[in-house]
Amino acid sequence: MIDIKKASQEFDKYVRNYDLTLETLKMKYHHTYRVMKISEDIAKSLNLSEEDIQLAKLIGLLHDIARFEQYTRFKTLADSISIDHGDLGVEILTTNNYIRKFVQDDKYDNIILKAIENHNKYKIEDGLPKRELLFAKIIKDADKLDIFFETLNYFYKTESSIKEIEEGQVNAEIMEEINQKILVKRKPNATAIDKLIINLAFVFDYYIKYSFEIMKREDYVNKIIDKFEFKNQETKEKMEEIRTILNQFIEEKIEDDKI
Repeated sequence: MIDIKKASQEFDKYVRNYDLTLETLKMKYHHTYRVMKISEDIAKSLNLSEEDIQLAKLIGLLHDIARFEQYTRFKTLADSISIDHGDLGVEILTTNNYIRKFVQDDKYDNIILKAIENHNKYKIEDGLPKRELLFAKIIKDADKLDIFFETLNYFYKTESSIKEIEEGQVNAEIMEEINQKILVKRKPNATAIDKLIINLAFVFDYYIKYSFEIMKREDYVNKIIDKFEFKNQETKEKMEEIRTILNQFIEEKIEDDKI
């Protein structure tokens, strides 16, 4: 069985190797534990066994283990200009069999490593066995749900960051992807408002009904958009279109008996 208390102690021991007085790393530490809790909630919503609930929690605990090394080494969390943190997480856990510090039984290894490897990718790789796919979906949803929480509560706090969003214009290519109801790919030279909309489009990358129910309950889409007073009339209209598309998509998925 998985001992989450022991695994958490080992995780805390690991992160003490890094400077948690840095705001970025402190946020990642707290993000980790929120994602662990969300993973637990999603697993329970699926009526998984207690063993699988603990496994989901462990993956939540370990999903961003590479962020501390990534930021320390590169001074950025942007994978595109540093290193893929999903792949680096797998490397950290497999080097010298470090994963054994977190779980003694190796029967979970493939599930854990594939979930971590895939959690930050544009799409989950094809051909995963059923259980590996399930846990990859759980961590992907849990991670993105907390990004909505962070976007609402922690991001865009300074006057300059808010102004940059409010004075921005909606990229036509991104708007087209929103209309297609697909996850928006990261763009080179993305503006601040581009990045905001890309994060909002994470709605299109959820796999589990409970995730859409959380989105509706927390009212994330409306609350995030309402943080800003857009200056350009066309931008205002486009953001209202985006609001409508996302909220309708959430409602449709909640009502969809196939997910």
